[in-house]
Amino acid sequence: MFSSKSKDAPPPPAMPVSPVPAKRARALSAPSIISADMAISGSLRSTGDIQIDGRMEGDVHSIGLVIGDKAEIHGEVFAEEVTVRGTVVGRIRARKVLLAATSHVEGDILHEALAIETGAFFEGNCRHSDNPLDNPLGDSLGDPAPGNRVNGESRHSNPAQPQAAAFAPLNPAAT
Repeated sequence: MFSSKSKDAPPPPAMPVSPVPAKRARALSAPSIISADMAISGSLRSTGDIQIDGRMEGDVHSIGLVIGDKAEIHGEVFAEEVTVRGTVVGRIRARKVLLAATSHVEGDILHEALAIETGAFFEGNCRHSDNPLDNPLGDSLGDPAPGNRVNGESRHSNPAQPQAAAFAPLNPAAT
């Protein structure tokens, strides 16, 4: 009626079906959920997404991580994307980090992109990195050697010296 094409014209050729990219496939799968009534002591590893609403004592490795309002993590977080709405006591290493208004973070953040909402609590150092997940030992953040850890925390001979010496200004004259 409104087109100049004839009704006898063949339909356009169908687009070839291509495989779904891995990122899209990950978004279609449901996250693994640690519910509010669960407490875990140990490490969590996932090749997908994790949502934590309970208490976690240990490290978390995942692609995507959502830390719920009432959740607590005492350990290190390694992920592509992290959304913090609850409490994290420990280091966060991720490409994208979002600290929501309800978040409480005590620890260093190594990130590619960082967003902090008004009302979020953050005590620690943050540092940009083009690839924050490359160095799993955390040497760039001044992580002490494993022998200098007591119960997962750093042990310093000089308590007046900050742990993250890597966060010192690059130019001493700037201070």
